[in-house]
Amino acid sequence: MFFRRKQQAPQPGSDTGPIVEARQISKSYRAEMVVVQALRNVSLEIARGEMVAVMGPSGCGKTTLLNVLSGLDSIDSGEILIAGRPLHSLRDSKRTEYRARYMGFIFQSFNLLPVLSSVENVELPLLVGGMSMDQARKRALAALDQVGLADRASHRPNQLSGGQQQRTAIARALVNEPDIVWADEPTGNLDSDTSREVLDLMTRLNRENGQTFVIVTHDAGVGALANRIIQMKDGEIVVHSSRPEEAVASV
Repeated sequence: MFFRRKQQAPQPGSDTGPIVEARQISKSYRAEMVVVQALRNVSLEIARGEMVAVMGPSGCGKTTLLNVLSGLDSIDSGEILIAGRPLHSLRDSKRTEYRARYMGFIFQSFNLLPVLSSVENVELPLLVGGMSMDQARKRALAALDQVGLADRASHRPNQLSGGQQQRTAIARALVNEPDIVWADEPTGNLDSDTSREVLDLMTRLNRENGQTFVIVTHDAGVGALANRIIQMKDGEIVVHSSRPEEAVASV
């Protein structure tokens, strides 16, 4: 187990209700004089503890979907519920607070601060959230140990390989015990062997911790490991649910 949890985490498909619900959400951007419809009346549900891959061609709306579901971006219309709470209607400050407490984020570019060591990068969200320095350091070291980097705690990002940097980012995403982890192309900057290591780590943590993972990816290997694949095209979901081996073949 990654950290202590108050109760056994719900398993994918359990009857505890979806942790993510999107109802007829739409999102558009203005690029110079052109309005781009990034999402078109998208509806979906994601179960607690599920690992979902969102796939589709470049520009189909995958990252926009992740950004609006997680509250990083607003929507033009529709509803987004996280564990039954209407995220779309919260003020910006409340959405930020909610993300910090209940969500973790993993990005393709790692987003580690170069002047901080691994443990300092991992503990930063806890310190920002008001945790004491001693407790934050203890939690950060435990997170690094879980991802196999206990011996790299004092190393800065430029002293780590790409895979080690992404594992540090994963530890940072999980250190606050989030209910949901959002990942945007988490293997995009990694070679095939390192990608496999990172994917194995993510699936193990999903299985052991029962946390929900929503992963935007072009990588068929990610899709093959997910419980379910959601395929997108032109701002719409064209396949809501499919077995990984079938969906990957059609991407």
